[in-house]
Amino acid sequence: MADTLDSAPSPYRGLTFVWILTVLALFPILVILGFFLRALQADYMTKLRPEWFYAVMTLHGLGMVGTWYVGSMAGVSYLLSRYVKPSVVISRIAFGATLLGVVLLLACTLIGRLGVGWYFLYPLPLHSKGVWPAWATAAFLGSLGVFGVGWTIWSLDLLRAIAQRYSFSAAMAWHYLRGKQNPEVPPLVLIVTVSMVSSLAGFVAAVVLLVLYVLELLGGFNNDALLMKNLTFFFGHVLVNITMYLGVAVVYELLPAYAGRPWKTNKIMALAWNTVLFLVMFAYLHHLYMDFAQPQWLQYLGQISSYLISVPAAVVSIFGALLLVYRSRMRWNLVSLLMCFGVMGWAIGGVAAVIDSTVAVNLRFHNTLWVPAHFHTYYLMGVVLMILAFAYYLGEQGSGIAERQGLTKLIVALIVLGGYGFLMMFYYGGAHSVPRRYAHYPEEVSQGIGQARVALVFISLLLVGLALYLWETARRCFKALSASSASS
Repeated sequence: MADTLDSAPSPYRGLTFVWILTVLALFPILVILGFFLRALQADYMTKLRPEWFYAVMTLHGLGMVGTWYVGSMAGVSYLLSRYVKPSVVISRIAFGATLLGVVLLLACTLIGRLGVGWYFLYPLPLHSKGVWPAWATAAFLGSLGVFGVGWTIWSLDLLRAIAQRYSFSAAMAWHYLRGKQNPEVPPLVLIVTVSMVSSLAGFVAAVVLLVLYVLELLGGFNNDALLMKNLTFFFGHVLVNITMYLGVAVVYELLPAYAGRPWKTNKIMALAWNTVLFLVMFAYLHHLYMDFAQPQWLQYLGQISSYLISVPAAVVSIFGALLLVYRSRMRWNLVSLLMCFGVMGWAIGGVAAVIDSTVAVNLRFHNTLWVPAHFHTYYLMGVVLMILAFAYYLGEQGSGIAERQGLTKLIVALIVLGGYGFLMMFYYGGAHSVPRRYAHYPEEVSQGIGQARVALVFISLLLVGLALYLWETARRCFKALSASSASS
């Protein structure tokens, strides 16, 4: 951990404000889109064509994944600048690519009404059957391509910056495994290195996937459906996991300043995160249990990897955070509270994911609301809270605005109550076999309608808490940004 909270060089500070304010502007819009989806399932918009549900679901899913990926990347880039020198120019290029990708995504979903879901499983994007035009598919693939190029360059630049100060073996903390402590490597550097190496593997899979889509789109052959599905879920699963790990890296870096204790790299931490680098490559296989054509040895590998991956990063990090906080002179404010609740959400969502990755359970839960339940848990109540904590931290540095404890408690209470209330309807529905991805529930699962209506109440509470948070954070960010500009 750096000696002071605000020790990042100023060039990265202004750009990080731009990234974070963009993320904070997109987030409530995407939450409202989620509200819209549940409102459709609650039978409040019976005259609206189902195509709108799937188009909005595609935008909501991809939008959330992309928003929090760039939010976590912006956070760790800023914090890394305490130790190394990421390129401001590359970050700006990534920002431009992200904006262009967003425009293409908005066009293909809201105008073209493309509804392939965030997983865009083959061959659906190529066979719309008149539901969306061909240009929407092209725009969609173009959007993914632009995102991929911008984010790959960004990932490579972070690895470049780390390599200028640390050797690869040092950044991976291999010397800790041999009992050596020098050079000292912050947990942030270790986790970001592991995450960037993993993310590059995911982006390579995405490139292969997009090239195969384009080749088939141009005509001449049909792709192998099982290969396409493996590539899709490998890329998607790695991207989601990396986003989570980057959020955890932020907690490793910032939480010690509020607990008044150091959180340093050690042999156990080095072993844990190096193990993650291996296991994250195979954990995606639990998404393919239902594919009977998949080689059986891969199914076994998926079960084992899905179980083991929850141990190194999660258990070590969660117990590390608990030990850091236990009997410390913890400075509780909105930052530290959101980080701790984020770790809690990661733990709860991780347990639910392990349950779902069990073959016997997955047989029942595979296509039910249990699936969005677990990934919304470690996303909404996990990484999102961690990055929201970073955004507030960024704003409070230099803004001079005092925090009101009563308002902080209200914000946290509304977000936690609204978030978990919303999630409980997913879990309850999944446990009672309510299917996912249905625009309107048939009579056989009409209970899903009532659950969706209850969920809307909790989403409303979440939105109120989010509105209060955004007001408090945005005014701090703008004031800190103007103060920083004036001093420079």
